[in-house]
Amino acid sequence: MLAIDMKGKLAFVAGVGDDRGYGWAIVKAVAAAGARVCVGTWPPLLSIFQKSLERGRLDVALPGGGELEIEKIYPLDAVYDAPADVPAELREEKRYRDLEGFTVQWVADAIRNDYGDDCLDVLVHSLANGPEVQRSLLETSRAGYLAAVSASAYSMVSVVQRMGPLMRPGGAAVSLTYLAAERVIPGYGGGMSSAKAALESDTRTLAFEAGRKWGLRVNTISAGPMASRAAKAIGQIDRMVEYYQSNSAMGGVNTANDVANTAAFLCSPLASGITGVTLHVDKGYHAMGMVARPHLTPDPMAAPKKEG
Repeated sequence: MLAIDMKGKLAFVAGVGDDRGYGWAIVKAVAAAGARVCVGTWPPLLSIFQKSLERGRLDVALPGGGELEIEKIYPLDAVYDAPADVPAELREEKRYRDLEGFTVQWVADAIRNDYGDDCLDVLVHSLANGPEVQRSLLETSRAGYLAAVSASAYSMVSVVQRMGPLMRPGGAAVSLTYLAAERVIPGYGGGMSSAKAALESDTRTLAFEAGRKWGLRVNTISAGPMASRAAKAIGQIDRMVEYYQSNSAMGGVNTANDVANTAAFLCSPLASGITGVTLHVDKGYHAMGMVARPHLTPDPMAAPKKEG
């Protein structure tokens, strides 16, 4: 039987703060495949996340049996590349001042110190933020637009820059994108559609550059919308999910596990020939060219009824 085997591999998943989003599902999927997993958590969520994990409030059951064990949790604010980039006032902010390090470079250095050189096999970018996501693009400020691109797209570049040297041969990186990179999604504003378009473009370029430099494969998953805690910031996420439910090619919406299993596959040896790809996991919604109106025949391949 051909199975995803990630035994002996070390994964780092950036952007995990609860057990409701795609990031957590990916953590569980790669762990179920046998990988050891470390995560990066945004500092304002770090204490809550750690306490929830310690108190058994998170769903740690693995597909196929067993329980998830996270090797290490690193504080990570991927808006900042190196210690010199952190504003002085943020260093003194209550949720940051007691942390040893939370920039991308700090975390890369910490992983090297904890596991040595050539230690990583899997790199997952589950990071996105747009402070003005509820504003239309016409109403988005320059600062809001650049913040969205910085947190949601350039952060992937930064993570690959600094963690690529830690990747072992055959390593893979995967990020999460959204259909707004390709099509207009009303309500998904604040520059987030531009950020996702940049992320997809960067995926192709990084596949070439990081592939030639470190042998790293780089792909991104265009997932359908899910009403996670983070996605609530969009403001109309429930309507977006309902629309997908009615109009996807297969009917219904993808689950977190659908996306997580795809991520595990892309990061496994089974996908050794795949890189530079934007892979849609959305029940075929991206393929639709019109609304799936209820009065259309449920079976488009059914033979037409005979007259008389």
